[in-house]
Amino acid sequence: MNPQDLSTKQPNTWCPGCWNFFILEAVKRVISELVNEKKFFKKDFSIVTGVGCHGKIFDYLDLNGFYGLHGRVLPVALGIKLANPKMKVIGFGGDGDTYSEGMAHFIHAFRYNADITMIVHDNQSFSLTTGQATPTSQKGFKTNVNPYGEFNEPFNPVKIALSAGASFIARCNPSDIEHTKSVIKKAIQHKGFSYIEMMQKCVTFNLEMNNFDKLMYKIPDNANYNKALKLVEEWDYNSKKGKIPVGILYQTKKPCLYEKWKQSKQ
Repeated sequence: MNPQDLSTKQPNTWCPGCWNFFILEAVKRVISELVNEKKFFKKDFSIVTGVGCHGKIFDYLDLNGFYGLHGRVLPVALGIKLANPKMKVIGFGGDGDTYSEGMAHFIHAFRYNADITMIVHDNQSFSLTTGQATPTSQKGFKTNVNPYGEFNEPFNPVKIALSAGASFIARCNPSDIEHTKSVIKKAIQHKGFSYIEMMQKCVTFNLEMNNFDKLMYKIPDNANYNKALKLVEEWDYNSKKGKIPVGILYQTKKPCLYEKWKQSKQ
């Protein structure tokens, strides 16, 4: 399979230069590679999206799936997985979609540890609705609805994930397509809930945070919890000076939902 075999005929309406294009290409390469390696068939994959710029990826990937409601990517993905445990379910959400309306689902997904992959497109703004602040927007971010600037501190979602009991946490720079592809591939093959934070630029809104490339550095895959504690605290989603580690911040083995759920074994 060629990555372009996963393309559709839908016209792409993302802003020119949007980093969603990088994420889309990386996902196409991963799935085509896994199919060519005969690890999965194309029909084994199902995608779920929420509402936001990220959600348009549903239109551009020729895969089965569900275009969901705002903040409800994870419960839909879980429903698909429960209905057909053999499915490789991939959820796509935005930072507003996942960390605002969907925060309760996000936290409990780590407790359940169902075999699902969640990719969060974090551009630190509600860009589809003209750039309002999200839970990861930096302090002082000025918007049409808050011209005096965001006064709340941003969440640190990777730190929240670790404290919630995650078995797989990663962060990517989408413009590095090959590295992003390798992380997504490992996430899909991880047995349990895998979460990837895509540090995504927005070329239209929140331009202030578009200079973090120089802060990023790659790390080797990490399985040490104490090291993970340090990695998730290195950057607070607010500072323009802190270092931003990218790669697999933490991966460990834990029983996944079907191994814990007695009914599934009957």
